[in-house]
Amino acid sequence: VQLQASGGGLVQAGGSLRLSCAASGRTFSRNGMGWFRQAPGKEREFVAARSWSGQTYYSDFVKGRFTISRDNAKNTILLQMNSLEPEDTAVYYCAAALGIVAGPQARYPYWGQGTQVTVSS
Repeated sequence: VQLQASGGGLVQAGGSLRLSCAASGRTFSRNGMGWFRQAPGKEREFVAARSWSGQTYYSDFVKGRFTISRDNAKNTILLQMNSLEPEDTAVYYCAAALGIVAGPQARYPYWGQGTQVTVSS
């Protein structure tokens, strides 16, 4: 089971990036999926998640700027990030929840390797 995150890079403040997380080895079409991030010297934090039902969850600091979506046909979860700020600089990780429900309190036993997002001021 592998989750491969991609799409990170360097962008100026106000710019956009779209992260993608592709699953291989098994399908996660009936699992909740989430994105987390970890900035240098800080703990990993929840960013966004999407339950199997389609319900979405966002942290307050990305609400209105980030959008999580999934393409079950491609076994892929996406994170569209707009209006990026220097404070969004971090390594972003995708994760699959244990069950169909996602959200900040769900259990995520499956993790990708992370993709670096750097936002310059």
